[in-house]
Amino acid sequence: MSVESVPSPIPARRPLVKICGVTRVEDAIAAVELGADLIGLNFWPKSPRRVQRDAARAIAETCRARVAIVGVFVDASAAEIRRHHDELGFDLVQLHGDEPPGIADDLNLPIIEAFRFFPSMEALSAWQRASAILLDVAAGSRYGGSARGWNYASARRLPRDSRPLLIAGGIRPETARAALAASGADGVDVASGVERSPGEKDRERMQRLMEEVRRGAT
Repeated sequence: MSVESVPSPIPARRPLVKICGVTRVEDAIAAVELGADLIGLNFWPKSPRRVQRDAARAIAETCRARVAIVGVFVDASAAEIRRHHDELGFDLVQLHGDEPPGIADDLNLPIIEAFRFFPSMEALSAWQRASAILLDVAAGSRYGGSARGWNYASARRLPRDSRPLLIAGGIRPETARAALAASGADGVDVASGVERSPGEKDRERMQRLMEEVRRGAT
């Protein structure tokens, strides 16, 4: 089955903004009101931004059809991801660990594949089923949310196709435009850069991020 056989729910607008690690309904509503394209609900048990099941359900019910809802997982089984999807109804699933490419066939869902290293051609080819590619920074045992930046310009070496490319790692209102310009990416994925504390978003910082990213965009 080709990647085109799983329709992508990623909005056509560019640049894209994904607010990740959302744990509270009020933060999800603020992200939607401010114009975010995607919001990420993190289900990795070790994440300080892990969303509780009741909160995830409330966020999904409140924001469905208003924003693309992304379930974020780290090395979870296809069965576990499917259970969450069946209950909450994700628009996309983000795989942020060391999952084997074959999991895409088991899930048959739109996928954002995250790389915490610069992927080879072989790695990209193995993930043809992914609807989008995310480049993040390697941060030891942490899987995202490290607030560490990297050489965003190196993303321009990545072979590109029609799939959106998102960048994460050290993105905040003060760095977002420069990171996009340097990388040539289609959008940003932001967690700690718009927070008061892990999992608690700051509306003012989210607004500033949206203003910076969308300034001058067509």
